[in-house]
Amino acid sequence: MSIIVNIYYTGTGGNARKFAQEMEDSGVAKRIRQEEGNLRYEYFFPMADPETVLLIDGWKDQQAIDRHHASPMMETITRLREKYDLHMKVERYVSDEGGIPESDSRFIKE
Repeated sequence: MSIIVNIYYTGTGGNARKFAQEMEDSGVAKRIRQEEGNLRYEYFFPMADPETVLLIDGWKDQQAIDRHHASPMMETITRLREKYDLHMKVERYVSDEGGIPESDSRFIKE
């Protein structure tokens, strides 16, 4: 089982993108990617909403997320969220252990 957390950061004046850029430039995002149990940590920009950034954050299991939340990096992330005055919407998904059904596979080009 893996857990994917989509976090939508929204601000004003380009602050969400500035936050994501600082996370990358400061090395915080890189350190998170190196944490045990991290599967994915990537920022994306919705084309229709320049004030929002989507973080796709993937973890092996809940224990990996709990370790991440207990790490000193969370204080850094919280400070940056406050610096850029960001609001968040969170979606959480658990992996489908059965994989992609054959009926869906025909629509996927690899």
